[in-house]
Amino acid sequence: MRQGGLVRLDRGTEVVVGDDSPIRYQLASVSKQFTAAALLLLAQDGRIDLADPLDRWIPGWPGVTLHHLLAHTSGIGHWADYPMIDLAARMEPAELVETFRSVPPLTAPGAAWRYSSPAYVLAAQVVERVADTAYATFLAGRIFEPAGLTATFAGPPGARPDVAAGHDKHGEPLPSWNLDVVGMGAGDVWSTTGDMTRWMSNLAAGDLLREPWRTLMLTERAATGQPDDHSRGYGYGWYVGTYAGEPWFHHSGHNAGYITFAASLPESDRRLVLLTNNEAMGMPDIFALLRSLL
Repeated sequence: MRQGGLVRLDRGTEVVVGDDSPIRYQLASVSKQFTAAALLLLAQDGRIDLADPLDRWIPGWPGVTLHHLLAHTSGIGHWADYPMIDLAARMEPAELVETFRSVPPLTAPGAAWRYSSPAYVLAAQVVERVADTAYATFLAGRIFEPAGLTATFAGPPGARPDVAAGHDKHGEPLPSWNLDVVGMGAGDVWSTTGDMTRWMSNLAAGDLLREPWRTLMLTERAATGQPDDHSRGYGYGWYVGTYAGEPWFHHSGHNAGYITFAASLPESDRRLVLLTNNEAMGMPDIFALLRSLL
């Protein structure tokens, strides 16, 4: 399936891009699937079990397991529950963990589904401890390179070329959120439309994640309680449900200056990727586009 998107490289300059565009965007929360894939690869290697307690690597989280982190059932809050954290400012990893601990759990582990980016930050820190390597390095060596995602990377862009800067809905530049500590594992990956469609094809084929790990990722691990059938469940790093009666998995994302969406409908071999560096598009616009394309 061919897909396109709108990229704002700088104020007043817009171009339509397709499968072969080199432009990289922050994936925002669409990044979470790579965090989940990293832990699932470590489980596939026999180095962890998803039932392992988080306390084994990061003390102070009684009852929370790796499964709880990935399924958003840990009871750990989302960013709004941590107003003391500036998402654009770097913190030391230990200080960030202490800040997470300073807010009491919203629910007991496993008691309810509550979306949590901090839970995925902790999951990425576990990847680092188990693999004994930097999280971005692990993603590059174990996921991006083997899957042929040649334009994809995690963390700050540095001097990399073809990186789209974020803008607000009026086209004004926005400073990036911190991606090497605060957003690590929750919204730190940059990619292109072509790489993301290749990645979803890889997942559907089971080329990188073998069974049962692939199925664990792409089928419901927790009910979200959402009223529509589109997102009735959450796997690991993906929402799951149906679209027009066909099973699909999908995720959206929003970082400062970026709105993203990725979806796969394996039965009809259709994939859709939307990456934009302008906050003018919201979820109603995305689903309107979905209806027109699918």
